Amino acid sequence: MATGKGAALGIDLHTRAKVTITDQPGTFVAKNLSDPKENNALAEITARDVFSRFRADKRFGAIIETESNIPVAVGLKSSSAASNAVALASLRALGRKAPDLGTVKIGVQASLRARVTITGAFDDACACYFGGIVITDNTTRKILKRFKPKRSLHVLIHVPKMKKYTRDVNPASFSSITPFIKAAHREALAGDYWNAMSLNGLLYSIALDYDITAATTALSSGAIAAGLTGKGPAVAAIVQESKREAVRDAWRKIKGQIIETSFNYSKASAKKVQA
Repeated sequence: MATGKGAALGIDLHTRAKVTITDQPGTFVAKNLSDPKENNALAEITARDVFSRFRADKRFGAIIETESNIPVAVGLKSSSAASNAVALASLRALGRKAPDLGTVKIGVQASLRARVTITGAFDDACACYFGGIVITDNTTRKILKRFKPKRSLHVLIHVPKMKKYTRDVNPASFSSITPFIKAAHREALAGDYWNAMSLNGLLYSIALDYDITAATTALSSGAIAAGLTGKGPAVAAIVQESKREAVRDAWRKIKGQIIETSFNYSKASAKKVQA
């Protein structure tokens, strides 16, 4: 958000999408089965863009159903995961194919049009789609480097009850941290991605006026890295098995949900569902 460059890590949470073709040309109706109150514009725009690409919107419409265990509006990339899933499902429903990065970019463009991202979140979309750590230039939409961290590490996420939507973020608030975010990005490119994660999280917490207690408590309890994820307010921590319970115990004293998961290295995929 501050520099147009980014990095993200794929984790083992999921979003699934089902696209059913209808005989109502140009009509796209999306349903969020996990959180019906959330806005469905992104799913509708993504599916419409895929159908339009192949001029199928003149003949067909679609019903798009999504479900996910990723909390919404807390910085955990739920929008990027959703746009990837809907793009893949739409292509599969039409019997069409697109290159992996082409599919990702469909979702990125749809996310911009739906105004659920400031930069297009190409880094987030790539991490959701490909897994592992992905370091990117979001402005040019290029992957600069990829890393595969050790499977033995755990991911803990502290999720406060509050939500923060991208529309509520003022990009001007990042001007003071831009030089330091650039330094964090250089560190990540050099392979020091865990320290970059902690530095990045602290800087954005300051810029967005978040309490840093969850991150500092995790670090003081033995986490390898901890910091705000995306625009927050969720905080992620990377921990070794020996420190997992210590970090969890420390976070139990702070109001909010604790999610435990692992790294994901599997590429997103789609399959035909028999009627």
